[in-house]
Order: sequence, then structure tokens, then C-alpha cells
Amino acid sequence: MWNTPRIERKLAMSILRSIVIAFALFSKIPMPRVEWTKANMQYMLCAFPFVGMVIGLILWGWMWLCNVLTIGTILFAAGLTLIPIAITGGIHLDGFCDTVDALASHAEPERKREILKDPHTGAFAAIFTSAYLLIYFALCTEIPRQTQTLWLLGIIHIMVRSTVGFGVLHFLGIGSQGLFYTTSSTSNRGRVTIALCFIFTLCTASLILIGGLTGIAITITTAICAIYIYFMSKKQFGGMSGDISGYWIQFAELLAVAVLVFANKVVIL
Repeated sequence: MWNTPRIERKLAMSILRSIVIAFALFSKIPMPRVEWTKANMQYMLCAFPFVGMVIGLILWGWMWLCNVLTIGTILFAAGLTLIPIAITGGIHLDGFCDTVDALASHAEPERKREILKDPHTGAFAAIFTSAYLLIYFALCTEIPRQTQTLWLLGIIHIMVRSTVGFGVLHFLGIGSQGLFYTTSSTSNRGRVTIALCFIFTLCTASLILIGGLTGIAITITTAICAIYIYFMSKKQFGGMSGDISGYWIQFAELLAVAVLVFANKVVIL
């Protein structure tokens, strides 16, 4: 009984260090130096969605600035496209590049895994990444400058990361090395799973409350994308990796933004 406050302080410090490591790893936001031990990383995936929250808040600030300065649609859309990449340092886009390069090879799973590890950028990676950014930018030109819509966009970044975090914990991984394995193996699976499911549920409720049918469509799309990644990663690569997780984030965000745009055309938010 006398050790309860001490245990609570230890847990609080572990969570705080996990948050710092999560932001240091998955963003370019300056963080204090924390040792990467199992104890310090066990709740790191719980903090992963909070990177999406920061992205959402900055996107909202960008919309406010654009409205105040009456900035045009093209520059507004460019900000929506580049802000997430700037905050994350392109770490997930890098995984997208490697994964589409491997998928485009149509090789055997073993060869695809080799391409994932290859530091060189292939032609298919350049082609698909350029197409991705063009499509994302084009979709952003159609996003209304409304607080309601930007909240939905911000929640998308949170929801996708909670889903990917769940996948890191429970989807089959490739081998016993690399960032994916380290993140998965050091996590407190029980508590982190509960936290990520809670965040996903909260995001779902918020999307439906704010967006109605649009929110439902975004949630369903995010879930379908997770199912696709599960089967695709097993079939094409023999399991998940850090690069495939980055591909998952970028792909899911693109689909969710597309749903947001097109649903906004036919549904009154």
C-alpha cells in the first residue's frame, strides 16, 4: 500500500518518456534526449496518434492564417499537403516509396523484402510518389475552408495512426530485427491495445458527431484499408515492416481525404 504513489510515479514517468520517444521518432518536433530502453518505449504506440493530433492542430492554424490573409486555393492546398510531411520529416512517405517500389517489381516475396531494405530510390518509387502527391494536392484544393471540415481532416490523422499502431502490435511482422520488431516487442501489449482501441473509438464517435454520414464513410474506409494491408503484407512480403507501416499511413490518409472530399460533395455536413 505504501508503494502505491511510487508505482504511480514510475508509471507516469514511463508514459512521459514513451511520449517523448514517439515524437522524437515519428516527427521532427524537437524533443529532450531519452534513452531507448524497453521500459521507456512500452507505451510509445499510445502516443503515436498524438503526432496526428499535432498535425491536425497545425492544419487548423494554417486554415485560420489563410482565411485571415485571404490566401488562394492553390497555396492553401499546398500547405495541407506539405504540413504533415514537414512535421513527420517524411518518414512515412519514405516507407511509401520503398513499398510501392517493391510492389511494382512483381517479384517473389523474398526479393520484395530485399527491395524494401535497398536505400536507393527506384523509378517506380519516384513515379508513384509523384502521383501520390499530385492526387493528394488536387484533393486538398477541393477541401472547404471550414472549421468543421478541418476538424475531420485532423481526426483522420489521429485515427489512421491509432489503426497502424494496432497493426504494429498484432499483425505478423517480418523477421526479428528492425524498427517494426523493436516497437512491437517493447510495447506493453495489453495496455497499449486498450488505449489504441479507445482512441479509435473516440475518433469514430467524433467523426460521426461532426460529419455524420461522412464520418461513417471515413471510418469504414479506414477499417477496410487495415484489412487490405493485413492480407497484402502477408501475401506480398510475408509480413509487416516499418516501411509497410509508412505505406499504410500514407495510403489510408489519401483514401480518407478522398472520401472526405467526395462525401462533402453529396452530403451536407
